[in-house]
Formats: sequence, C-alpha cells, structure tokens
Amino acid sequence: MAYKHDYDKTLTRLTQMLSRMNDGEALSVTEIAEEFAVSTRTIQRDLNERLTSFPIYKDGKKWKMADGFKLEKTTSIENAIVLDIINKMSEGIGVKFYAKAKKLLSKLKNEDFNPIYAKLNIEDITDNLKEIQLLESAIKEKRVVDCVYDFEEYKNNIAIKPLKIVNYEGFWYLIALDSRNDVLKKYYLKGISSITLKEDSFKVSQK
Repeated sequence: MAYKHDYDKTLTRLTQMLSRMNDGEALSVTEIAEEFAVSTRTIQRDLNERLTSFPIYKDGKKWKMADGFKLEKTTSIENAIVLDIINKMSEGIGVKFYAKAKKLLSKLKNEDFNPIYAKLNIEDITDNLKEIQLLESAIKEKRVVDCVYDFEEYKNNIAIKPLKIVNYEGFWYLIALDSRNDVLKKYYLKGISSITLKEDSFKVSQK
C-alpha cells in the first residue's frame, strides 16, 4: 500500500505543477519542494525527467510553460501525465513492446486530447525505433551524437546536436545543429545509423 500511496502523491504533485504552469504561473523549485514536503532534488527530477515531454523551460530560477502552448482543463492534464509515464515505463521492456505501446499510446492521446482528427499518410519508422530511442535520450539530455548519415549520394560520419524529431509531409526528420558550426540542419531519420551518445553536452538558446 505504501508504494500505491507514493505513486498517488507523485501524480498529484505532477498534475498540480503542470496545471499551475499551464495557468501561466512560474514555479520555484524551493517553494514547490516546501509546499509538497519533498526535497528540492525530487522537484528537480520532476521538472528535468518526469515532465520533459511537455514544453516547459527554466527562466532564471523559475520554471514556466512555453508561450503558445495550452493543455485543456479537467482531467486531461492528469491523463496526459499518466500516459507519458506509461510510455517511459514501456521503453525499458524491449523494442518490440515499445513499438506497440508507442503506437497505442499515441492513438489514445489523439482520441483523448485532440479535437481534430486527420488520417495522414505517415512514413512507418517501426524498424528505426532503436535509433529513435537513442535520439530521444540525446534530445532530453542535450548530448552530442556521433552517427553515420547515409542519404541519397551522401554518406559520412557526423557529429550533431539533436533538437527535435519532426514530420514533414509524412516523412520523418531530425532537426539538429551541426556540431562544427552550429548551423541548423534537417536530416532524414531513416538515413541515420550507428548512433553513439557522447559525454559532451550542449546548451540551446531559447530563441
């Protein structure tokens, strides 16, 4: 029962934090830690690990929701967090399980939270989930990546700073900075292989 209670407390805390940022409030780690009677390390973990799928960012010593983003009220915030936690838990079970879970969870999110539904002809990247998981980790941890990029007649070893995985007109790409000159580039996702996360980290300007 203690474990259930811990999970309930964590979900309540995460929901309230996200809801308050959604309302435009800027959160202080110290103040939130005192309010919920937990350590500042716990709140930092909430913000840096548990809520990373949501567009929140640190502005000085406080955390905010990115401009232009808004979650619907009622139970949608809690549901979004629960689905996100389940998604993260499925990552460690295996690539095949994660592939099925990710597809199902994406469908649930679309049905629950999006008022508009459109069936699009989107490229299947199920065979690239291992690479996607590594890139997702690199994006969250802001780690430089070494990889092989093979696209059309170009093939080379490159070092990049991955920012976002995006879909343009049904095809998947990685938006990243070239580590040599910080030029923003678009890489075809299926052309990326032999990914290694380096110890080097990088910072991204708010702009």
